[in-house]
Amino acid sequence: MTDACIRAVVESIHSSPTQAVLYLSGGASLALGLLMSVPGASNTVLEAVLPYSRMSMIQLLAKIPAKYCSQQTADEMALLAYNRALKLSSPGSPVLGVGFTGSLATTRPKQGDHSLPFLMCRFHLSTRTSDRHWASTVTLSKGLRSRDQEEKVSSYFLLKAIANACKVSSTFDSELTESDVVADECERFFDEDKELEQLINGQICFKVYPFSSDKSNGDRKIILPGSFNPLHDGHLKLLEAATSICGDGYPCFELSAINADKPPLSIPQIKERVMQFEKIGKTVIISNQPYFYKKAELFPGSAFVIGADTAVRLINPKYYDGSYDRMIETLSGCKRTGCTFIVAGRKVDGTFKVLEDFDVPEVLKDMFVPIPAERFRMDISSTEIRRSCGL
Repeated sequence: MTDACIRAVVESIHSSPTQAVLYLSGGASLALGLLMSVPGASNTVLEAVLPYSRMSMIQLLAKIPAKYCSQQTADEMALLAYNRALKLSSPGSPVLGVGFTGSLATTRPKQGDHSLPFLMCRFHLSTRTSDRHWASTVTLSKGLRSRDQEEKVSSYFLLKAIANACKVSSTFDSELTESDVVADECERFFDEDKELEQLINGQICFKVYPFSSDKSNGDRKIILPGSFNPLHDGHLKLLEAATSICGDGYPCFELSAINADKPPLSIPQIKERVMQFEKIGKTVIISNQPYFYKKAELFPGSAFVIGADTAVRLINPKYYDGSYDRMIETLSGCKRTGCTFIVAGRKVDGTFKVLEDFDVPEVLKDMFVPIPAERFRMDISSTEIRRSCGL
């Protein structure tokens, strides 16, 4: 009966729109097997990593943790998994980051308190979605179960947590006993302001507002970056033209909360600009990266839609401390991520220019794709609109 219940829950998880990245260390690997053994796993599992050795954990966290098995480490793993899921997920899909670290029964001596015979095995679990964080520490009675049994209990507990994060009911028993202790269990909800604050502070890499009802025509994102102050018809028609050039992909806009030359946008400013996209039903991504080589890392394989004025700056060594080699190296890094630039004609120093008017280095030419002037030309700018409105 339990197996049938578990399978039903896993099927429900796979039927939900949530996509997940799992980082598991020290146990609960059976949960991954249960997820992968039921058809539809690719709907849910974007990536699973088992940082089992100490060096693997250090490289994952980019630091030496105070404790490898702790709630803090599980929380940090979940946040990293959440950010990774954002990068790997289908456009507009809700994402889930899962962090698990455990110290279960083993044949080698434990360090610290666990080496004492009357103490217990323990695992820490953390899940992170866009609007909530759930954390729990479970202490299992030492000596009550074999390693396989402890693995089963931790895996069932993890699977129930994933179901909860996917808003799926789970009716099977996690097989905890009265002598086991579930402690430090907490659920914290994030409001939009809190999540935007975390984005500005660099805790999360970007946030998607999937206002569009359009279906993705491929995994690639077609991204028009900008400040959108205000959003205008030129932006909409430019993205439409770029999408027709690309042929496939998911068109969306991207607003960076961090500006290379100005103070970061405030939360009210971000929300005000986001509201523009909600009104017209278009997807917008809020990121914290103003530079294209960083955007390429956030959105690998994407096509970035830019004007000729931006293109000429991208290939100008002036913006790379005067170094031609550094410019080539930086843009080659973007190229390795699979990113391209779709370039529309724009006025440069008062003259309308298209991509062909610039000398793009040969090694980078296949990264830059022109939008013919007959497909798109609109000379109006956000600056001119603000001036006409007296802003």
